[in-house]
Amino acid sequence: MQRRGALFGMPGGSGGRKMAAGDIGELLVPHMPTIRVPRSGDRVYKNECAFSYDSPNSEGGLYVCMNTFLAFGREHVERHFRKTGQSVYMHLKRHVREKVRGASGGALPKRRNSKIFLDVYSFQEEEPVLDPHLAKHLAHFGIDMLHMHGTENGLQDNDIKLRVSEWEVIQESGTKLKPMYGPGYTGLKNLGNSCYLSSVMQAIFSIPEFQRAYVGNLPRIFDYSPLDPTQDFNTQMTKLGHGLLSGQYSKPPVKSELIEQVMKEEHKPQQNGISPRMFKAFVSKSHPEFSSNRQQDAQEFFLHLVNLVERNRIGSENPSDVFRFLVEERIQCCQTRKVRYTERVDYLMQLPVAMEAATNKDELIAYELTRREAEANRRPLPELVRAKIPFSACLQAFSEPENVDDFWSSALQAKSAGVKTSRFASFPEYLVVQIKKFTFGLDWVPKKFDVSIDMPDLLDINHLRARGLQPGEEELPDISPPIVIPDDSKDRLMNQLIDPSDIDESSVMQLAEMGFPLEACRKAVYFTGNMGAEVAFNWIIVHMEEPDFAEPLTMPGYGGAASAGASVFGASGLDNQPPEEIVAIITSMGFQRNQAIQALRATNNNLERALDWIFSHPEFEEDSDFVIEMENNANANIISEAKPEGPRVKDGSGTYELFAFISHMGTSTMSGHYICHIKKEGRWVIYNDHKVCASERPPKDLGYMYFYRRIPS
Repeated sequence: MQRRGALFGMPGGSGGRKMAAGDIGELLVPHMPTIRVPRSGDRVYKNECAFSYDSPNSEGGLYVCMNTFLAFGREHVERHFRKTGQSVYMHLKRHVREKVRGASGGALPKRRNSKIFLDVYSFQEEEPVLDPHLAKHLAHFGIDMLHMHGTENGLQDNDIKLRVSEWEVIQESGTKLKPMYGPGYTGLKNLGNSCYLSSVMQAIFSIPEFQRAYVGNLPRIFDYSPLDPTQDFNTQMTKLGHGLLSGQYSKPPVKSELIEQVMKEEHKPQQNGISPRMFKAFVSKSHPEFSSNRQQDAQEFFLHLVNLVERNRIGSENPSDVFRFLVEERIQCCQTRKVRYTERVDYLMQLPVAMEAATNKDELIAYELTRREAEANRRPLPELVRAKIPFSACLQAFSEPENVDDFWSSALQAKSAGVKTSRFASFPEYLVVQIKKFTFGLDWVPKKFDVSIDMPDLLDINHLRARGLQPGEEELPDISPPIVIPDDSKDRLMNQLIDPSDIDESSVMQLAEMGFPLEACRKAVYFTGNMGAEVAFNWIIVHMEEPDFAEPLTMPGYGGAASAGASVFGASGLDNQPPEEIVAIITSMGFQRNQAIQALRATNNNLERALDWIFSHPEFEEDSDFVIEMENNANANIISEAKPEGPRVKDGSGTYELFAFISHMGTSTMSGHYICHIKKEGRWVIYNDHKVCASERPPKDLGYMYFYRRIPS
């Protein structure tokens, strides 16, 4: 790999062109104070641009700042120079050497071994490889390969056959799939069990609202990103969206490359895709599961991503609004027949698998008997018979009443039997449907329902619209149940207030992913003394009807809102008065004083975020009276008593059409593989990691998550 220095913005600067060593040394002298030597703990980004997927392999190479050690492609390095004034960069460019060829000009033949090895799939090579130490590697996981007895069909057990069949169907194996290139047809490299992330992000960026929010605002987001863009959610979302949608990283091979592939006996079209390494590192940091290299649940990651979008919204624009809807829950006391209606926010519809409604029960029973007999006699296993479940049965199971565990009746002031039914208080613009295929067996081992469900292309759920309190129904008294606190925690709760900065964020995230407002989750964890998500959940149930339920946490002893994201309407106390020196910096840029004050208040006095806030609120109107009132009440305990807004929903018709689905192959969410099918330009496309091809037989009946868009009425 070639390395050379580059200077930007200086008279006679190289701008990346080659210079003599003496010339470079002379130019570097005035910039020596800005050049740093990496220390232990410093991360040097030498493989990926912070704003794009340029690398040392790219045509323009990569430029590494010699002060921050951030890397930039040729298109973005000048943006970093203008923002920071850093002029010295190390230019990295990798040149690929041709393989050594034989005397006749052809490639040297591969050395073959007479031993027989089993095939192992390598994500590094992205193809099956030979493992000569397979027995030793399997022994590490407790599998004694040398003492296994194969059956006539070469398979050790029935489960392998089941999973192979599922993999073949979902990946459309056995069919010649045509590779797709261009904007919107870029794949994502598998980083090792990152397919759950890739599938969700492909579906997310097929939605116009997300495309507009991030890729549509690319210049502004990039120009006003923080000094370290690798640690900014909006920057990394925009970078990923641009990489997927621009077509820059999905170009068909030119004729000369195709000829070269044929000469090298490489008949398969080469699709490289982009590597979401930087994006995955950011969105998964501090998360115990997503930060690991283990396989994860795509549904859980979807909710995690929605939570991040909510927390890092760009001004008033929030693309995740398209998923949000209200659920009306009707709980009835079986003894008194009184009812209570509540509403909660959700982002996806979870459908149970109605196994009892299988239409091929006789075939399933016969298959199970034949399978057991074949296993006992070590004969070839019969062809798989998969349970066929009508979608209407799953929808019916969703709408049926369910028992409420530990129901406390306010009418009886005691525990009683209760039933709950759920309906849609609003319909989202995009409906995400999850099939609850994963469950636990009697031995608490995770298992998966291997079923086929006839998912409709057109979906009408208008009959599930909530109706509210009906004539003749009597409401349960508005009395809260007593809060039961463990004895060993009472003293700590009563005698010790935790600092808001010490709130257990993992418990907050668990609650937020259930659909509760983030600030309410923080308050719940705070007021229950960090005793865990379960105790905090009980606090939420008791207080969710209070008018300030979703207001930011405010403690008198901590000078205003405990949340760093507290808005101007929820902050109070002298500490929230913007420092005059920061106000002066913003006004010196030509902005109005009241604009600067409101931006700083909305961003907890963070200069960079305040500038971003100003540019994301072009509709701001001057209101000097409002700012004067805010300044005069800096020491007041309550600045504004504005009624908190409810969750924003985009209600409309409950008629939808299918445009994407994510499928899972494997026995549980902790293993296996995810792929995504998306309908684009009237045809289905399969996204299997870095491979993007036209789909021939989209397995819509075997999906795990389905994405529907509303049909305008």
